[in-house]
Amino acid sequence: MSNNSILLKIENKVAYITLNRPEVFNSINREMAFLFQDTLDACEKNEEVRAIVITGNGKAFGAGQDLKEVTDPDLNPGFKKILDEHYNPIITRIRNIKKPIIAAVNGVAAGAAANIALACDIVVAHEKVSFIQAFSLIGLIPDSGGTFFLPRLIGFQKASALAMLGDKVSAEEAEKMGMIYKIIPLENFEEEVEALAVKLANMPTKALGMIKELFNKSMTNTLEEQLALESKLQIEAAQSEDYAEGVAAFIEKRKPNFKGK
Repeated sequence: MSNNSILLKIENKVAYITLNRPEVFNSINREMAFLFQDTLDACEKNEEVRAIVITGNGKAFGAGQDLKEVTDPDLNPGFKKILDEHYNPIITRIRNIKKPIIAAVNGVAAGAAANIALACDIVVAHEKVSFIQAFSLIGLIPDSGGTFFLPRLIGFQKASALAMLGDKVSAEEAEKMGMIYKIIPLENFEEEVEALAVKLANMPTKALGMIKELFNKSMTNTLEEQLALESKLQIEAAQSEDYAEGVAAFIEKRKPNFKGK
C-alpha cells in the first residue's frame, strides 16, 4: 500500500510504528488497519528488530474507528469486517509477536485505540494524556480486546463502570489503578520512551518472548497448567545463548551482551 497512514522507523534495534492520520486524530480506516497489520508482520519477521514502540502523530494517540468510514454507505465495510479483518488481527498480532511492545501514548486514546494500547506489554503515557472507553456513548460495546484486558488490568468493578459510563480517565488515574505502567513527564517523553525501548532491545529477547507467552497463557490456564508451561519454557531458556552469556557476565562482573538467541 502506498499511503503513509502508518509510519515505520527502525533504529537501535527498535521499530517505531506511528499512527499517522493526525488530521482525524489517528482514527483508523480500512486501508490503515491493513497497513498496520503488514507493518507488525514486518517487525515480527525482521531479526534486527528486538523491541517495538507504537505511538501516534499529533495531538492524539488514536480516536479509534474512523466514523466517517462507517457512516458513508460507499465506504462502510460493516462491523463484522471491521472487527474480523481490522481490529481483531491487530490485537492478536500484538499479543503473539514474541518481542516486547510498548504503547507510548502521546495523547488521547479513545475507543479501539485505547484497547490497542492496553493490549501492549508496557503502556506509558505523559501527564496530559487521557483514556476513554467511548463505545457506550454512541450505543456500542467495547471491542478490540477491551472486555478482556481492562477487567484483568483494573478489576471487574472498575472496568465495568468505565465501559458503561464512558468516563474519561486521566493518565494519573490510569497509573494509580494499574491500567498503565507509568507516567513519563511530557518534556522528556520521547527521550525516555526511546531509552526504555533500547533497554528492552538489548535484553535477552528470547526470554522476553517467553515471558509474554506465559502471561498470555496465564489468562486461561489452571495453576497446574501454568506451572508445567513455566517448567517447559524455563528448560528452553536455560539452553539459550543469552542465558549462557548472562551467567558468564555475572561471574565475570561485566555487562552482558545479549543477542536475542
